[in-house]
This record gives sequence, C-alpha cells and structure tokens, in this order.
Amino acid sequence: MNALTSRSSLFDEFFRDFAPGFYVRPLHSDPLPAPAQIKVDVKESDKAYTVQAEVPGVSKDEIHVNLDSNVVTLRAEVKQQDRQSQGEKVLRTERYYGAVSRSFQLPQEIDAAQAHARYDSGVLTLTLPKKAGGGAQRLVIE
Repeated sequence: MNALTSRSSLFDEFFRDFAPGFYVRPLHSDPLPAPAQIKVDVKESDKAYTVQAEVPGVSKDEIHVNLDSNVVTLRAEVKQQDRQSQGEKVLRTERYYGAVSRSFQLPQEIDAAQAHARYDSGVLTLTLPKKAGGGAQRLVIE
C-alpha cells in the first residue's frame, strides 16, 4: 500500500514538472489541516507542565484553550480572506475557513486557576501548574 502512495506522488511530481500549465489545481482544493498538524512540545518540571504549540497564521482571539482536570484541548479557527482588486486575475489562492483542534492528557491534574497562556509569533506557550483535582475552565490568552 505504501508503494502505491509513493508512486502516486511520483507521477504527480512528474506531471507537475513536465507540464506545469496543465496541472493547476482548482482554487480552494487543499484540505484543512489535520489536528495532528498542531505541533506540540510538552515539558515537565517538578511543579508544572510547559506546552508549546505551533499555531501560525491565527490571531490569539481565534485560539481556544480548555483545561479539564488533566486534559488539555487546543482549538484554532482559521478564516479565509479572499481579496481581488480590479484588473487582477487570481490563478490560485491558498486561504480557507475551518477549525482544527487537538486534545491530549497529561499524567497529573492541572491547577487551572494558576495556569497561564501566552501567544507570540505563531507559538502558543502554556504554563500548567500541577494540582490534585480541579474542574473545566477556559484559559484567557494574553
């Protein structure tokens, strides 16, 4: 099955190089990012977990972080922005609207009241202090 997948991509690359004018994808044909595309690094110290998630191209108002005991859920909404000025012909645009989310469980419960979130240059950094117990809470991003 892997051989078929790699052959397909080889043919795609061949035709793209051989006749690029005939191999133009329709506008908006690219799928939305899969949840696994939110790349996450998780580090642990004695007192807290530090999570760094790559969420490029998204404003901090469109990122939602929910904490429930030891489960962290990241959700990001991306809005498509198509603009065409007069006299301009757009052949391809790679903007879309959609949402991606990712949840993962940490080994120990989180103190949601002391948790902190920061978003800078496409990287969301969460500082999640460890705690026994807690309830669901939405985190405000600074």
